[in-house]
Amino acid sequence: MRAYKFRIHPSKKQEKEMQSHLWLSKELWNEMLAFTKEIYNNYQKFPTKKTLRELVKNSGLFSQVGQELVDRLVDSLHRKIEMKKNGEKGGFPRFKSIDRMKSLHYPQYECGFWLDKKLKVTPFGEIAIKRHREIKGRIKTLIVKRESSGKWFAVFTAEEERLLPKENKGGVVGIDLGLKTFATLSNNLKIGNPRHLMKHEDRLAFIQRKFSRKKKGSKSRKRAKIRIARLHERVADTRKDFLHKTSTQLLNDYSLIALEKLASKEMAEQNYGKQINDAGWNMFANFLAYKAEGAGCRVVFVDPRNTSKMCSRCGNIRNDLTLWDRAYNCPECGLSTDRDLNAARNILTKATPGQGGSNACNSLLHEERDVAVATSMKQEAHTL
Repeated sequence: MRAYKFRIHPSKKQEKEMQSHLWLSKELWNEMLAFTKEIYNNYQKFPTKKTLRELVKNSGLFSQVGQELVDRLVDSLHRKIEMKKNGEKGGFPRFKSIDRMKSLHYPQYECGFWLDKKLKVTPFGEIAIKRHREIKGRIKTLIVKRESSGKWFAVFTAEEERLLPKENKGGVVGIDLGLKTFATLSNNLKIGNPRHLMKHEDRLAFIQRKFSRKKKGSKSRKRAKIRIARLHERVADTRKDFLHKTSTQLLNDYSLIALEKLASKEMAEQNYGKQINDAGWNMFANFLAYKAEGAGCRVVFVDPRNTSKMCSRCGNIRNDLTLWDRAYNCPECGLSTDRDLNAARNILTKATPGQGGSNACNSLLHEERDVAVATSMKQEAHTL
């Protein structure tokens, strides 16, 4: 399954109707959730899907959209049950405000929506759509989504035929992701960090100060809120564009790409969360993984343990290495190299046991390898 996201341009009348249906969706969700909590508190069980669907009939929503909300709520409740079985703490889903209900889901093509030159959606009629690429495969579902910036989008999921992977005769490479430099490759190539959010921080702070001074509930405050959302949207779009282009180029150049299993949570706890989110490490790893099969490439995620502290030449481990040390100097074999380059070479060695890529190191072969291969990884509904 693959997702395609296109901008749509509803008329003022259609936009008003779509906003109204988002409000109805919010009301139905909150009504079903309140009813579910009441049943659970009184009887220690959840209402059946059939019972919840009775609430859809008088909601004013198109039936398929209402039933999809029921399915989403039931799925959330099942996750709560599974978490409880596993001894984990799982709470109820949240009640939604109108700001948190941003989409209408149509689960079946030709049952509520059709796509030709325009997009036809029940009950809004034909909506102008800007299609910048062809949808490959059979359309399955549609999400009509309103972003915080006020823009509307249509997100289609399509079932594609499984194609034979391309032949890729590129080399192998290890990649160390960082903050000062976005990526350091084991062949000593470096990809700079564009710092998308930091470029707009002053402008964002200025707009946010103006927003905070506006009277609550006023039209000027709503306009200021939209300006903030549009700036965030611009930052997100430039980040996604950079990550798409970078991942595609790497997949075209190499037949095997090795990265660390991302420890973003641990880094975030060390006050690097904002910079990691700005760099987009997780999005980059996801892009590589889901594009890999079509490019005839393997993406391998290795255990990050000691990739920075281990010497890529002799295997000696420097436990005294800190985040502030930008060079790696080995007291055993005398290797002196860039810290990130050393880590990238260790990542490649871990991903290619017995081969070591271009940096074989026999003393590393006894080490435990925790390798997760994402060769045929297809992520459902991943938006292009």
